[in-house]
Amino acid sequence: MMKRIIALLTVIALVFAFAGCAANNKETQKSSAESSNTTSQATQTEETKADTNKTTSTSKSLVVYFSRTGEQYSVGVIEKGNTAIVADMIIEQTGADSFEIVPKTDNYPNTYDALTDVAKEEQNNNARPEIKDTIKDFDKYDTVYLGYPIWWGDLPMICYTFLESYDFSSKTIIPFCTHAGSGDAGTQSKIQSAAPNATVKEVLAITGTDAQNNQESVKKSVTEWLGK
Repeated sequence: MMKRIIALLTVIALVFAFAGCAANNKETQKSSAESSNTTSQATQTEETKADTNKTTSTSKSLVVYFSRTGEQYSVGVIEKGNTAIVADMIIEQTGADSFEIVPKTDNYPNTYDALTDVAKEEQNNNARPEIKDTIKDFDKYDTVYLGYPIWWGDLPMICYTFLESYDFSSKTIIPFCTHAGSGDAGTQSKIQSAAPNATVKEVLAITGTDAQNNQESVKKSVTEWLGK
């Protein structure tokens, strides 16, 4: 009888032991699964972040501008060009892409008088200075904001290089310029002549002194102009 009781107790102990092992095994599996799931979620989160960072510009507007630093009329020696300042305001408000017209060979002096001499010589020769870079996927843009300083009552000749380098059919050109008192100098019609297949809008004309020293007022003018 005693042997049977001992055997029965042994069986019961083994049953509890196996049950405990099974429970521990399930907890281990559960913990492993949760850890794996957490790792998977973290990986997916990182992948999602990576995908989010892979953004491609879908803007259909482009701000193109030509601007000079150095000594400029009425504002002295400047580190950021008058036209570049206005261009950045337009970019900020529209979210447009941007392209700076940079000469392939920069022969423009940093002193004002020497610069005006070079500008006049280019104008007299109807020059077309080469541009350093080209615009990729230009066809995708339907609106081009074109910025330039007024040189001798006209666009700088390098801006004509730009206008003659691309097909503006069915595109809208919205010009803006900086000047020292001449206003837009009738450049809307000159741009229209250079790009006859484009629609050319009203020019925003900003003085160089305002671009440098009265930027809050210029921002307001940009906002009103864009609203038109």
